[in-house]
Amino acid sequence: MKIEIWSDVMCPFCYIGKHNFEQALEKLPFKNEIEVEWKSFQLDPTLDAAKPQNTIEYFRQKKGLPADQASQMIGQVAQVGKGAGIDFNFEKALIINTFAAHKLLHLAKKYGKSDEMEDALFKAHFTEGKNVGDIEELVSLAGNSGIDKDEAREVLTTDQFDYDINQDIQEAKNNGISSVPFFVLNGKYAVSGAQPSEVFADALQQTYQETVSPFKNLSQEGGASCDTDGCSI
Repeated sequence: MKIEIWSDVMCPFCYIGKHNFEQALEKLPFKNEIEVEWKSFQLDPTLDAAKPQNTIEYFRQKKGLPADQASQMIGQVAQVGKGAGIDFNFEKALIINTFAAHKLLHLAKKYGKSDEMEDALFKAHFTEGKNVGDIEELVSLAGNSGIDKDEAREVLTTDQFDYDINQDIQEAKNNGISSVPFFVLNGKYAVSGAQPSEVFADALQQTYQETVSPFKNLSQEGGASCDTDGCSI
């Protein structure tokens, strides 16, 4: 069963959603039958890749909020993150164009390291205050994930994967996806936002029953039946 996830590195709810989704997945008996594909999405493609901004200042300007109100809003997100076991450090987080980070994610996909790289980028951005638009920072993250640094640098300094990123973004537009995280379950159902793990678990189970499992059991409990070992009531 295939799960496609549209996400952006500077989206805190994408980080929380990933955590909750993986918690749900871990408890499912068919977890080894799940294929996850991360898709690129940019919340603000107009950002300058060479000019990182302070998070509070960015939201103050972007949403026209007073600094104290922007700070309060960010504090509320941090509390939600804490409940999911994620330590957000918005005071250090740098807002930057994430296109280069998405190039690294597509390179990681090539080596089956998408989940690991997503976590590394989220942690670098939200906890460690690293500039995830900086080439050398991204090359270092690639090396830490076991990806050849020279290959990573080549990808980050050329147009490799540009087409793939733009295709992901266009696919999101074509499907009416305007916010992230956005989860598409085996091409049949969608879950939007950082839902609790229970919501993800229910959605995954329903999708599995309807699209993978040969039969959908409509009964709430097992009734009297017989198997190869005999009958039971």
